[in-house]
Amino acid sequence: MLRLQNQLKQLFFSFTLLTSAIVFSQEKPNVIYINADDLGYGDVGVYGATRVYTPNIDKLAADGKKFTDAHSVSAVCTPSRYGLITGEYPVKANVNHAIFDRDSLIVPTSKFTLANVFKEQGYATACVGKWHLGFGETRPVNWNEALKPGPLELGFDYYFGVPVLNSHPPFVYVENHKVVGLEKNDPFVWGEEAATAPYPEKWNHGNQKIGGATKAHQIYVDSLVGTTLKDTAQAFIRKHKKKPFFLYLATTNIHHPFTPAKRFLGKSDAGRYGDFIQELDWIVGEILKTLEEENLTNNTMVVFTSDNGGMLNRGGQDAYVMDHHMNGELLGFKFDAWEGGHRVPFIVKWPGKVEAGSVSNQLISNIDMVATFAALFDRKLQQGEAVDSYNMLPAFVENPTKNIRPTLLIAPNSIENLAVRKGEWVYISGQGGGGFEAKHLGKHAFGGPAATTFTQQQNSDIAYGNIKENAPPAQLYNLKEDLSEKENLYEDLPKKVEEMQTELERLLQVKQTRP
Repeated sequence: MLRLQNQLKQLFFSFTLLTSAIVFSQEKPNVIYINADDLGYGDVGVYGATRVYTPNIDKLAADGKKFTDAHSVSAVCTPSRYGLITGEYPVKANVNHAIFDRDSLIVPTSKFTLANVFKEQGYATACVGKWHLGFGETRPVNWNEALKPGPLELGFDYYFGVPVLNSHPPFVYVENHKVVGLEKNDPFVWGEEAATAPYPEKWNHGNQKIGGATKAHQIYVDSLVGTTLKDTAQAFIRKHKKKPFFLYLATTNIHHPFTPAKRFLGKSDAGRYGDFIQELDWIVGEILKTLEEENLTNNTMVVFTSDNGGMLNRGGQDAYVMDHHMNGELLGFKFDAWEGGHRVPFIVKWPGKVEAGSVSNQLISNIDMVATFAALFDRKLQQGEAVDSYNMLPAFVENPTKNIRPTLLIAPNSIENLAVRKGEWVYISGQGGGGFEAKHLGKHAFGGPAATTFTQQQNSDIAYGNIKENAPPAQLYNLKEDLSEKENLYEDLPKKVEEMQTELERLLQVKQTRP
């Protein structure tokens, strides 16, 4: 009798374990990470925008948590995405600048990646949108052959999107390892004109110029890219609604050229720049609507952010004249070590887990996503995996008063101007922003000290659009007291400068250890 009872208990225990495993598998949350392109801290209504209208993104924040101290690990698109995918500081891997159509894959396939976190757990994984991390192993890339390795060799089951970026060639779509619509009798040809529509701030010239592949180019219609990526993302969600999925949706909105669909033209009060933001908001709304239609809302975490700050390109200059300040009160723009280059919107919605309408001032970066998502499954990162990534899940679901991340290394376009955050302090290792510095309004690369004569922003090192002759060699700001970085305290606080310089040197050391 006792033996029978023990057998029944063991059977019940086994059944309980099996049931728990099934319940756990059913409760694994879907995760959608929406990475907008060049969306600034002031480009969204919930972050202060008044000349553009973003009801869907604003509602995402109302239903979730808004972070006020979130940063891209780089103020440049390619290294920012490297940091997101690998959980490692890109500057330590010498990934400092944007890459283009000749460049091969810059992420080693041996790396443990953001997608691998979910693939290990049996998730369906997809990257839809802008890749911008290269393809293949040779340079220049042979666009007529299989584009391998690429996203699929880094943990994604499926890829569809814009292979480089919407301002530079090739202007085509790639699906998995192939260019969509490419025909053997009409290959890509370096140096030829491409069958693609012209737009301001869209380039196909110099050693990046590539033509041929007429059908593939004709499939790519600039004003329909946002819609096409949205449709592909929706199709992936519907196809995989019965099993957990991870979707990395990397929009081309709002990177130049500004090419919103016709229905969005003139809908904002900030020109084509603002219209492109409103198309982005519509894309976000359509993704959320799909989750509702498929009864997936309650078990899906949605993260919305940007790869870096807003840019003062020609479209951005037009918007600024119309009183739309893409980075709000922050100094600087995309490419800069100043806050405008890398402080970004960051919103998390996860019904029942993340408090609706909450706000967090935790220091957080896109580099933290590998460790954060691994924590969803209590997956302990091993030696050499995502070595610079911190688990920010407690900041998503709780409200810790102490910063989880003690410091953060941020790279602008120039590595002479590296920035390090520590508490309320930021130190920048050189003069100026370290980003674009064209001197004249109307230039695509207008920025740096010269741009302050246009924006009317103030900085103690700058006078009449130039760095003062007696300006300190580096910069120190207290962001709690001076978020707009008006007063450089370098000469006033030598001990704090020394402390921050030491921290910068420490962070630059290549250590394959977990934080």
